Amino acid sequence: MTIQQRENVGVVVDDFAAATAFFLELGLELEDQAVQDIEGRLRAHGAELVGEIAQYEQYCRYCYVRGPDGIIIGPVEELN
Repeated sequence: MTIQQRENVGVVVDDFAAATAFFLELGLELEDQAVQDIEGRLRAHGAELVGEIAQYEQYCRYCYVRGPDGIIIGPVEELN
C-alpha cells in the first residue's frame, strides 16, 4: 500500500529515531530534521503567515503558514 495523499499530519513522539524508521517504512520521505530560524526560512520563500507566530513558554515557537496551492502547514521551532 502506498500513501497517495497527505493533507494534515501532526506527530509527537518520544523516540524520534524509531518513529522516523516507522514512517520511512510506510513510504514517507525524510526532508528536514529541524525547523531552525522559522521566521527567516519562511519569509525567504515567500510564505504567508496565517495569524501570528506564537511561543509556548520557553519550549517552542509555532505558526500556521499558507504554502503552494493554498496548503496550510504548522511548522514548529524548538528553542534551546
